[in-house]
Formats: sequence, C-alpha cells, structure tokens
Amino acid sequence: MLTGNIKTSREIGERIKRKRRELGMTQEELAVKLGVTYQQIQRYESGVNKLNVENLQIVAGVLGTPVSYFFEDRNRERHKVSEELTPYLPGEEGRLLGHFRKIRKRDYRNFVLQIVRLASKDRI
Repeated sequence: MLTGNIKTSREIGERIKRKRRELGMTQEELAVKLGVTYQQIQRYESGVNKLNVENLQIVAGVLGTPVSYFFEDRNRERHKVSEELTPYLPGEEGRLLGHFRKIRKRDYRNFVLQIVRLASKDRI
C-alpha cells in the first residue's frame, strides 16, 4: 500500500487557505460561492472535515486553480524547472482569456478591456 505521497486533509486545507488568501477572499466569501457556512470553510481549512472528490473539484473551480494544486509536492515545487501551470478557468472565462492573449495590438486589447468593464457594470 502506497501512503508516502498521500496528502492529508490538513495539507489540502492549508492549500485552500493559501489560495483563498492569495485571491484576497474571506472565508465568508468562499462560503457563499460554495453554498456552505463559513464554519464549514474553517473545518475544511483546518482539516477537521474531509472534502470528497466532487467538492474538491468545485472548490478548485471557485478558486480558479487545477485540482492538482492541492496535491503538488512542496519540495518538488521549489525545484521545478518547467513553466508554471496556467490557472484553471471554467468554460467561458478560459475561452475569453485564450482569445484575449492572442490579441497583439495594444489598442485592440485596451478596447476589449473597455468593453468588458462596461458590460460588467450593466445592471439589467
């Protein structure tokens, strides 16, 4: 039985907490996005409660990170030579970013950003 590479609930919880903080998100904000209480987020982050496969995928999606982020070996990360992982973005967000990255002209990029800003303010 292979147990040396198994991540504990506490380690996964620490990763959730780290990513949430990197995003400037509170436990309450994450809880709302996941449809749970902030106390449940506290239990996930402390490792008291385990996340099942489905919920871990949902958490990863909300935090914009691949599920593999929760299982990476910290020592291996420090010695990584390859390029960084592209953050996981669900469906439309990923496509939008992919198209945006292909835009070479600075004026066009600024134009797209202005459209997105205006559209995000639409209250209809």
